[in-house]
Amino acid sequence: MDLDETAGELYQVPPEEFVAVRAARQDEAKAVGDRALAKAIGALPKPSTAAWVCNLLVRAHRAEIDGLVELGDLLRDAQQNLAGDELKALNRQRAQLLTALTRQAGALARVRGHVVSTTIAGQVEETLRAAMSDPEAGEALLGGRLTSAMSYSGLGGATGRPELRLVPPAEPAARPARASSQPAVRKGPDPEAAADRRRREQEERRRAAEERRRRELSTAQQAAEEARVVAEEAQVALAEHRRATEQLATRRAELQARAEALAGQLAEAEREAGAAVAALKREERRRTAAEREAADAAAAHDAAVARVAELAAGD
Repeated sequence: MDLDETAGELYQVPPEEFVAVRAARQDEAKAVGDRALAKAIGALPKPSTAAWVCNLLVRAHRAEIDGLVELGDLLRDAQQNLAGDELKALNRQRAQLLTALTRQAGALARVRGHVVSTTIAGQVEETLRAAMSDPEAGEALLGGRLTSAMSYSGLGGATGRPELRLVPPAEPAARPARASSQPAVRKGPDPEAAADRRRREQEERRRAAEERRRRELSTAQQAAEEARVVAEEAQVALAEHRRATEQLATRRAELQARAEALAGQLAEAEREAGAAVAALKREERRRTAAEREAADAAAAHDAAVARVAELAAGD
């Protein structure tokens, strides 16, 4: 367990989970007795949503981000070495690449359960533009550990670059000087040789710029093709959602009509039940009155029979 590995994990974690995961990694470092590592982990700042999306994009599409940064280098060279038409073509490639990468970033976030708003998408695109426009911003983006979005002011530098450098790149080892078996011979400057060397260097720069341009053109075309595929897939998904929506709307209309019919039947049944209850109450009142009349008649009959018996006994 080290800081580089832990930071690589943390800056891929969704922002809402960052604090909890960071605390867990701190506890793990403390458990193995590495308090310095635990303190360093605790100092790692939580990324903004836009920065997190950019970190995801770097992890998933490293080659395209490399191409984005290289295209920025090429554009800076092109301002002095390329014709206007070539510069316009590179600018179009830049716009296409920025759009495609921003869409890819949004798709990656959706896979992780985050819907990228228009504001966040704008911050992602501004960060990518800053990485293309400023070498240090490009290096920061490629680190995959941004904590905030970046923007380019056009005045020679990008804003929002993180100052933290978690894992500085190793310094290249100095090459040992070759031992010469021949004694050094001092020569005076050769103007023709210097001119040839300058011409060769210019030719090499031109060839390198052309190679970068072809490479970035290929990358931009690939990004544009990927964006087209994403757009087509989105259209297919939209058509499927529309069909599903139409089916559900039809089903809802059928159920609503059935519910209305059942509601009408229920209302009629309730009316009939109310009438039946009223009729039952009326009949119960009549029965009660009839029972009283029957009881009175029976009592009168008993009294009459008793009177007859009494009179018969007197005779």
